[in-house]
Order: sequence, then C-alpha cells, then structure tokens
Amino acid sequence: MHPAFSVIFLTTLTGVGQGLFLALYAAELGAAFDLLTVQHGQRFFAAGSALSLAFLAAGLLASFFHLGRPERAWRSAAMWRTSWLSREVIALPAFMAAVFAYGGAHYLGFGGTLTLGATGALLCFALFICTGMIYACLKFLQEWATPLTVINFILLGCASGFSFAAAFAAMTGSALVAVLVEWAVALTLAALCARAASLIRNSRIRPHSSLQTAIGIKHPRIAQKAQGFMGGSFNTREFFHGRAPTLLRAVKWGFLVLVFPLPVVLLLAGLALASAPLLALAFGVQYLGLVAERWFFFAQGNHPQNLYYQAIS
Repeated sequence: MHPAFSVIFLTTLTGVGQGLFLALYAAELGAAFDLLTVQHGQRFFAAGSALSLAFLAAGLLASFFHLGRPERAWRSAAMWRTSWLSREVIALPAFMAAVFAYGGAHYLGFGGTLTLGATGALLCFALFICTGMIYACLKFLQEWATPLTVINFILLGCASGFSFAAAFAAMTGSALVAVLVEWAVALTLAALCARAASLIRNSRIRPHSSLQTAIGIKHPRIAQKAQGFMGGSFNTREFFHGRAPTLLRAVKWGFLVLVFPLPVVLLLAGLALASAPLLALAFGVQYLGLVAERWFFFAQGNHPQNLYYQAIS
C-alpha cells in the first residue's frame, strides 16, 4: 500500500497522547493506593492532560489532510454500525472530552478524578482497538489481518506515551521518574516482542492470489510484458508504495533500532544520570522510529491488485 503521512502522523501522535494519559492515570491510581508518591499532584496531572490533549489534537488535525472533502468529515461517523473507521471517528473526540474533563478536574481541584480517569482509560482502549481494527479487519491484506496489528498499536502507543511521561516527570521535578522509566522500558520490550512476532509472521505469508487468479487464466506459464494503466491511475498510486525492496529493508532495520534498543539505553542512562534531556532524547528518537515503523507497516501491506498493475517484465 501507499503510506500516507497524514495517517502516519494521526496514528503515531494519537498513540503518544493515549499512552501519556494512561501513564497519568496509572500514576494517580498508584498514589491512591499508597504505592507511589506524587509531588505537586494537581498541577502535574493537569499539565500532563493538557499535553495529552495537544498530541490528540495534532493527530486529529493531521487526519484532515487525508480527506478529499474535509468539510464533509462529519459524515464519516454515519456508518458506526459496520465501520471501524466510523467508530474511531466517534471514539477519538469522546476520549478527548474525557481527557479534558480529567485534566480540568485536577486543575480546579474537583473530586471524582479517579472515576473520570477510569472512563478515559476505557475510551482510550476503545480508541486503540478501533484504530487497529481498521486495518486488521481487511482480510485481503494478509500482512494486516492479524490480532498482532491491534496489539502492536496498543503497545507502541503505550511505550511512546510512557517514554514521554518519564521525560515530562523529570522536567517537572516529579518523584515518578523512576517508575515511569521502568514502565516505559517494560512496554518497549513488550512492543519489541509483538512487533518481531508480526514481522516473522509476515515473512512466512503465502499469498492466496497469483498472477493466474488475478487475470483469470490458468496457464502455468504467464509472462507479463507491460504494467496495467501505463499512464497511472488511482490503483497504481494508492495501492503500491513504488519503492525498491532495498529501501524497505533499510526502513525495517532502522525502526527496529530507533524504536526499541536505542530508547531503552537512553531511558536507562537518563534515569541513572538523572538527566531530563536524555529522557527527552529517548522519546524523540523513539517517535522518529515510530514514524518509520508506521510507514513500513503501510508499505508492507500488499494489495492483491498489485499482481496485475505493478509487475513489469
């Protein structure tokens, strides 16, 4: 498939915002049960919620660049009974409203923040599931049609969100830095296992279609001499990335380094040296890797129509 950067930034930015909110709520739960010590609690949670909203709003803004008619965006929610995309369109603003209420309650000193946070957490996971299922439900794209797609969206979003939360805690002087770094490292390693599993699975896929089934001819030897739609069309632009296999391999190994081992090293170094800049660098490196990971995710999706339109003898 052809990776659209609007969707890449939508999924990665909202993932950070979701993970950051979950980190905040987990910290508040820990404090409520006397498992963690939170300094300057109200300001920390209010500011963190504002940052989470900023990431979510940036992702929502990025999504508008993917629309042919942005003024009709509201219609995308009409098919919520059958469309995971419509459900995502509903879940995202609902989650943003919950984050706003959660942060506002902390800022104003109102009670009930644990209940608001629980509501936000439920909407957060609902949004993760809706976003992942947009791609996992497409059975004809074998690389995406797996539960690992949803699991990777959740784990990668949480890992990046907790990494940002660790840097934010360090910059605000919070006592939560150590526990947030530990969770960020654990989530990053869990995401590595899940993403590696999906890469191994996809490398063993046997396509259901062939050149014979694509054109309806059962002859055992077929030589394609030209590409369909030589002048270009929607099919040739949107269903194939047009990049060489060497570039895909470079992007794959690049994101495997940037998303997983390098941020872990920087997180642990930042914790050991009590360095907020190192923790911020860990998030920045990981997010850059996530952009590459999401690009590879879309590019790896091999639409069956490419059997006819992309191969040139």
